[in-house]
Amino acid sequence: MLCLVMRRRPASILLCLLAGLALTAGFTACGGVDPAGVGGTSIVAAEAVEGEPLELGELGYNVGITRFLNPDDIEDAEYLVGQPDPEPGTGYLGVFLTIENESDVERPSASSYTVVDTTEAEYEMVESESPYALEVGEAVPAESELPLPNTTAQTGPNHAALLIFVVGDAVSDNRPLVLEVDGFEGSGEIILDI
Repeated sequence: MLCLVMRRRPASILLCLLAGLALTAGFTACGGVDPAGVGGTSIVAAEAVEGEPLELGELGYNVGITRFLNPDDIEDAEYLVGQPDPEPGTGYLGVFLTIENESDVERPSASSYTVVDTTEAEYEMVESESPYALEVGEAVPAESELPLPNTTAQTGPNHAALLIFVVGDAVSDNRPLVLEVDGFEGSGEIILDI
């Protein structure tokens, strides 16, 4: 109202601007979203849930299933080829995903995958010798996907490439778990359904 009454005075313009800035600062300080990032609030990265693609540039990352892997299970033993028995208090978490490239240009896939729980504990991916494993950073051919057609991972029971993480036994108490994907065309998060 003050701005309308005093609109002919130059000082009123300054007051209106200062009032607007104060309002914006108060809004962002209280947890409001600042789309321009001016108030110091970070912009939310791309997000998706398991079963829906996370779009990072021209690539779509889709987690089909997340589950704990049992070294004593016949199927899981194939996923865990070359892995040592887990240390006491830990276990293996398998994340099965596909990466789709709908563009007409080959693109590199993400270079880093991390699982994070609600306590902010981070679990790094472990290297794998399994024929189901995703080759991190592998190029995704134009108009194709990873795993590549007719490979063990693509024709396997989950029709997806595998990422393996060593997690603590208490991780189930700290859900939801999030898969952080850091790629050449951006980064984002997939909320895992486990």
